[in-house]
Amino acid sequence: MASKPGILTEWPWTRLGSFKYVVLAPWAIHSTYSYLVKDTTQRDLSNFLIFPMLLSRVLHNQIWISVSRYRTAKGNNRIVDKSIEFEQVDRETNWDDQIILSGLLFYLASMYLENGSHLPLWRTDAVIWTILLHTAVIHPFAEHIAYFALFSIPMLSTVFMKNISIISMAGYLTYIDLMNNMGHCNFEHIPKWLFSTFPPLKYLMYTPSYHSLHHTQFRTNYSLFMPFYDYVYGTMDKSSDSLYENSLTRKEEVPDVVHLTHLTTPESIYHLRIGFAHLASEPHKSKWYLWLMWPVTLWSMMVTWIYGRTFTAERNVFKHLKLQTWAIPKYNIQYYMKWQTESINRMIEGAILAASDKGVKVLSLGLLNQEEGLNSSGELFLRKHPQLKVKLVDGSSLAVAIVLNSIPKTSQVVLRGKLSKIACSIALALCQGGVKVYTMREDEHKKLKAMVSNEAGHNLILSQYGTPKIWLVGDGLSEDEQKKAPKGTLFIPFSKFPPKKDRKDCLYNSTPAMLTPKHLENVDSCENWLPRRVMSAWRIAGILHAMEEWNMHECGNMMFGIEKIWKASLENGFRPLTTSVDPKPN
Repeated sequence: MASKPGILTEWPWTRLGSFKYVVLAPWAIHSTYSYLVKDTTQRDLSNFLIFPMLLSRVLHNQIWISVSRYRTAKGNNRIVDKSIEFEQVDRETNWDDQIILSGLLFYLASMYLENGSHLPLWRTDAVIWTILLHTAVIHPFAEHIAYFALFSIPMLSTVFMKNISIISMAGYLTYIDLMNNMGHCNFEHIPKWLFSTFPPLKYLMYTPSYHSLHHTQFRTNYSLFMPFYDYVYGTMDKSSDSLYENSLTRKEEVPDVVHLTHLTTPESIYHLRIGFAHLASEPHKSKWYLWLMWPVTLWSMMVTWIYGRTFTAERNVFKHLKLQTWAIPKYNIQYYMKWQTESINRMIEGAILAASDKGVKVLSLGLLNQEEGLNSSGELFLRKHPQLKVKLVDGSSLAVAIVLNSIPKTSQVVLRGKLSKIACSIALALCQGGVKVYTMREDEHKKLKAMVSNEAGHNLILSQYGTPKIWLVGDGLSEDEQKKAPKGTLFIPFSKFPPKKDRKDCLYNSTPAMLTPKHLENVDSCENWLPRRVMSAWRIAGILHAMEEWNMHECGNMMFGIEKIWKASLENGFRPLTTSVDPKPN
C-alpha cells in the first residue's frame, strides 16, 4: 500500500460514513416520482428499476458474505486457513461503494446516453450479445475504475447496438456478482459431477479453489470467471485440480474448545460475525439504520423462534487449540420466560452432547446459558449425564479473580446486586482479606453472614447508604441505588451484562474480561459490548481449562482455585483491563 495514497484512493463519499447512500437519493427520488406521475406511455421502467436492482445487489453480496463466514467457521470444504483480523475488516468496509458507483453510472447513462433509457423488458439478441461480449473480459488490471470500464463493455456495446434490455442488464450484473462472490467465498461447493457431465465447463467456469490460487500464488490463474485463457497462455497453476478435490472432501473441523453463547437482542443477529462484518467488528451498540430493517429483524426472530437450532458463529485459534463459538438462537427475554426453560435447556443439552460426541475437550457456558435459575449453572446436565466426556466450565472462578484484581487498594466496598455464585465468592474473599463489605439489603446481608466465619463476619456491614467509592455490582442494580453512590464512585460489575450507566460523574468498569494475547488468531469480531480483542472471563476460562489440561468440570456449586486460574490466565498471555482513572482510596 502506498505511504501517500493518490487522489483516487478514497471514494468521494467516504466522509459521509453510514450516510453515503444519500448520494443516490436525488436520483432514486426523481426516478420514482417520474414513474408515478408520468403517463403510462412516457414511463421509464428501466430507470425506475435501477434502485431496486442496487438493493438486490447489496442483498446478494451480503448473503454470500454471511454464508462464506458461516461455512469457513465450520471448516468443511474450507480452502485457505489464513486468519481474518480487524485490519482486514476495516479495509473492506467499503465493499458496497462499488455498488453505489454503479448506480450513479446507470442513472447517468439512462439520462445522457442515447438508447440508454426506456429499455424493453426482454430481447433475445441482447442476452446473446451480452454473453458473447463477456467472454472477452479477463482479470481487471487496475482498481475499480478500470474494473467498471472492463465489465461495462457488454452493456455499453448492446446500448450502442440498440438491442439492450432490462433482463440482459440485470442478468449480467447478477452473474458478475455471483461469480465474483463465489470466487472469493473460501469454501469449495462446485460438485465434481458437474464437470464430469459436461467436461468443457472447466474451461468456461472457475471454482472458488481455482481462484484462491491466484491470491496465494499470485503468478497463476489470472483469468476471472473463465479459466480458458489460463489454459491458452499456460498460466494455470498445476495444483488447481488437486486443491479442488482436497477442498471438496475436507471434513468439518473438530474444535478443542467450544464457547456456547446465545443471541441477546433482536438486533444482535446483525452484530454476529456471520451478520454484518462492520457491525461485528465494533462493540454492540444500537444503530439508527437498523430500525429501518425491522421487517427483516422480525422475520429472523420468527425463524429462530420456530425453526432455530444451535449454529457455529465463529472460529479462532489459540496456539495449538482450535476454538469455536456456538450460538443458541434464543434471545435474553426468552431466558426469563418460564415456559421457554425446557426448550432452552434442551438446546443447551443438545449442544453439549454434540460437542461430546465430536471429541471436544471443553465447553464453556456463556451469558444466560449457565443461569442458576435455568440449570443450576450447568449442574443439571452433569446430573443427567454423569459420564460426560466434554468438561463443562461456567468460568465463575476467573470472573471472581478478575473482579478481585480490578479493585483499587481500598479498605471497604459496597456489594450490590443479585447474590450469584460469583458475588458470594467475591464477598467471602474480601471479608477474609480484611476488606469491609457493605450490603444495602437485609436479606443479602443474612445470606452472606451465613457463609463467612465468625472472624470474617465482622467485615460484613448492613447499611442503606454506601459511602465507599468502590461498588461491586451485579444484576438488579437500580437507578435509585446508583444515586446513593458518592461522586467519583467506581462501579465494577461482576455480572455477565453491564449495568445501565445512570451516573455521568462516576466511572464504570467493563464486565469481567481480559485483553487477549497476539497468538489468539482469526479475531475480527467483538464479543457483544466488549472492545476489540477483549474476551469475557467465561470464554477465557474454557481456553485455560484446555490449555492447562485441567480434567475437571467447573459448574454448579463447584469453584476452581481463584489464584490458580488467575496465574494461568497471565501465563497464557491474557492481560487485565485498566480503568482510565482510579478513585482515591478510602
